Amino acid sequence: MDRVLGVLVALPPALVLALVFLLPALEASTFLGLFVPGEIAVLVGGAVAHSGRLPLWAVIVAAVAGAALGDQAGYLVGRRYGRRLLARTPRRFVRSGELRRALDLVRRRGALAVVIGRWAAALRALVPGIAGLSGMPQATFTLANVAGGMLWSVTVAVLGFLAGASYRLLEHRLGLGGEAVLAVIVVVVAVRLWRHHRAARRTGPARRG
Repeated sequence: MDRVLGVLVALPPALVLALVFLLPALEASTFLGLFVPGEIAVLVGGAVAHSGRLPLWAVIVAAVAGAALGDQAGYLVGRRYGRRLLARTPRRFVRSGELRRALDLVRRRGALAVVIGRWAAALRALVPGIAGLSGMPQATFTLANVAGGMLWSVTVAVLGFLAGASYRLLEHRLGLGGEAVLAVIVVVVAVRLWRHHRAARRTGPARRG
């Protein structure tokens, strides 16, 4: 893990901040969030901030700006091209029920859905466009977007900052080598991806039936 953190810390601070801004910005505006969660970059930014190469406030500001601007763009795209985009949503997200969840969330919760949707990657990519398609007033969406973006960005960046300290603490306290800690993380991520894939495969036949 020291090697992994060493690689991250060695990245130019400007590049880290650019990624912290770009990944959240592209989640809803280009639907990149359906495949690459934006919190990855924000977590990395928080971990790099722990090393002293970046101030934590800069990571948070970049994340808030990217999240808010990206979702605002997603809202505008949804308002203009929403129905066409819904028809082109990748089938695995339709089969898994993520699209239906996003539609139901906006219909039931309104502006609150914009804040709630921040905490799930697929919803974070879909909700802004659906909010635009649904006719939610732009001022209402903008207020919820900024509030949700700030809460999400601060939480994820701080978690990344704390993770930068906790990895070394785990290695020291538990006597684990960096590779062992990294292996545990890889296994946990792999299991989660496998479970999500299995659930999507089960949902598909059920819907076709």
